Amino acid sequence: MKSITLQFREGSSDKVYQASIEPQGKLFVVNFAYGRRGSTLQTGTKTQIPVTFEQADHVFTKVINEKKAKGYTEAEGGLPYQKPTNETKVSGFLPQLLNPIDEEQAQVLLNDGNWCLQEKFDGKRVIIRKTGDVIMGINRKGLVISLPESIVASAQKIVADFTMDGECIGDRFHAFDLLTLNTEDLRPLPFIKRWHSLGMLLGIRPASNPSSQIVCVLTCYSAESKRQKWKDLHEAKAEGVVFKRLDAPYTAGRPNSGGTQLKHKFYATLSAVVSKVNEKRSVETKLLYEDGWHTAGNVTIPPNHPIPSVGAIIEIRYLYAFKESGIMYQPTYLGTRTDLTHFDCDASQLKYKSDEE
Repeated sequence: MKSITLQFREGSSDKVYQASIEPQGKLFVVNFAYGRRGSTLQTGTKTQIPVTFEQADHVFTKVINEKKAKGYTEAEGGLPYQKPTNETKVSGFLPQLLNPIDEEQAQVLLNDGNWCLQEKFDGKRVIIRKTGDVIMGINRKGLVISLPESIVASAQKIVADFTMDGECIGDRFHAFDLLTLNTEDLRPLPFIKRWHSLGMLLGIRPASNPSSQIVCVLTCYSAESKRQKWKDLHEAKAEGVVFKRLDAPYTAGRPNSGGTQLKHKFYATLSAVVSKVNEKRSVETKLLYEDGWHTAGNVTIPPNHPIPSVGAIIEIRYLYAFKESGIMYQPTYLGTRTDLTHFDCDASQLKYKSDEE
């Protein structure tokens, strides 16, 4: 009925905001989507119940004026994503979720021929289902969601109907499992057979179809190839790896413990200075930047460790840091350091969360 796409570009920010008035029965709703350009957008509605067109137009105009007041301008081109008519409806598909393992357990699986290895991507978990001309995105809760237009276009070029599991990172979908193919349910089959079908459908390597935004995740089987991939991912500061048992079916949900699909995250470490002792066994930390000291976040001190004093240098393991704040994500206290000076505790140690994540 009525729609607009706005954009905001400033420094490293490149965001889009889309709003539209859409009919629902004899009344209307105002829906919106927002996020980084080219990514899988977050969606919602400004009207919790359908309203008259006049009311919807009032809401629509108010929202657009508010965004323009914040610096958004009208963008050229069409919609940045495809919004399904049954968005937020239950799809009937749920993903298989993974339990974590430590490095010692991971090292065992690197040498076990019953398990393969894939890179663990830190994107948005999505199942894509194609039935005829209808392309549906499904989130980890099993609800229908929107997809970037580039992924929808690539899915439409695939002749067969399918349901595939993977990660959306920006406008690219990294497929790592195939759940259905045409009318066949592949979930009861061993992973190795599902993977073979996925490879036949897409091509095993991204280079086999460089124009497609749907690509297979590289899978390693031999101990040599798994160890090499492990080393490469470590050096590339990737998020981690996933191990999948070759003879296992696809089982929705997360087992209470263990399972046939397991994940191991790579963590970075840094040395920081304690700037404050908090209540409930935690301390605030700081790192040295060019313009002085800035906080790096808080870390909990385990009961079996004494609480370090202000000024002490401590070692911390973490997954990554946020670029905007320099705050560590998932920090774990490892102990104190007596072999370093405060000048060693600088911000160059930080491993940042990437823009695509």
